[in-house]
Amino acid sequence: MNNIGKATERGLIPLWNSEYLKVMASNFLLFFAFYLLTPLLPIYLDAQFAADKDTIGIVLSGYVIAALLIRPFSGFIVDSFDRKKVLVICFFFFFILFAGYVGAGTLLMFAIIRTVHGIPFGATTVANSTVAIDVVPSERRNEGIGYYGLSNNLAMAIAPTAGIYIYHYTNNFSTLFWISLFIAFGGLMCASSVKLPQRALVTNKPKLSLDHFFLSRAWLLAINILLFGLCWGILSNYVAIFGQERLGISEGTGIFFAILSTGLFTSRLFGAKGLRKGRLTQNCLGGVILSTFGYALFACAFGQWSFYLSALLIGLGNGRMYPAFLSMFIHVARHDQRGTANSSILTSWDLGMGIGIVLGGVVAEYIGYTAAFWTAAAMQTSGALLFILFTTRFFQSRRLDIPN
Repeated sequence: MNNIGKATERGLIPLWNSEYLKVMASNFLLFFAFYLLTPLLPIYLDAQFAADKDTIGIVLSGYVIAALLIRPFSGFIVDSFDRKKVLVICFFFFFILFAGYVGAGTLLMFAIIRTVHGIPFGATTVANSTVAIDVVPSERRNEGIGYYGLSNNLAMAIAPTAGIYIYHYTNNFSTLFWISLFIAFGGLMCASSVKLPQRALVTNKPKLSLDHFFLSRAWLLAINILLFGLCWGILSNYVAIFGQERLGISEGTGIFFAILSTGLFTSRLFGAKGLRKGRLTQNCLGGVILSTFGYALFACAFGQWSFYLSALLIGLGNGRMYPAFLSMFIHVARHDQRGTANSSILTSWDLGMGIGIVLGGVVAEYIGYTAAFWTAAAMQTSGALLFILFTTRFFQSRRLDIPN
């Protein structure tokens, strides 16, 4: 209390409290367990089950669809029940389902496990990010949201690279599945140790209201982030196969994700000051433009230099764009809608990712991977124009200047 009082006198409330660090650690381990497998699953499905490209897209989109379906309910549950209990229960199921990959002996069984796994993944990400907002001082919430995303980005920087090197060393996917299981268990332990401030549960929301499940005030923000999620769905799931087939890069996917995540990490780190000062639309615009150049450069596929430079540009862009979008969602929501705001942006992102995974698989099957990534570049450009022409004014007209 004394430290907080002294910091308040200096005009800056402390951000890095122990509960915030625990939530960041649990988020890091959650995404590390997830991204350890993500870039290798298309290769696994091809090698293990001889799945064709559009089948791989359908199978991999299952978890996105499941996460998409659960997220709106997750926001309502997180806003209406004990957040700590919700987080721990969801994290437990996220952890235990990694064991299902080991026993999945058929493509159908793997598809079922992957789809079901999306349910606790979707719910856990909503609960964890909402808990993070609860433990951050309200005066530093924009900045705290930006820093919180660093835990995702650090996981994305390390996990795909680690997964690829482990696979090349062991040539055994079961080893990767078990490692993900144990890492998820560590995240569960971190989440279980978080202590939350007391809060009044929401009991007076109107029955059958759309705002139980989706932040309708942010509908244009949702459409905009959906377009950017579509691009990410194509990129993140097909970059490994594209690198092998088009550029002959067999072991460069880990480096690609490391560079991309370095860009994400760097832009979030240096963009936090702008978020603290409330420059949300300016931060977002810079990120949108950088990402647009990155996707276009990736689709051009001039060679290894463009492959890796595009990763840096996309990382720098998304690292500025996404936390600004999340802050915008929160600023158009009431204080009792934090969970709904979180679930709404994640629902929109997941819907875009799901469309991107399926669309990318179909386009790659019938036209080719180059066409799939040009599709991503076109969608990114459309999203950038939408943000510049309409979304900025939409946000300014709907933001609530009430302490949130």
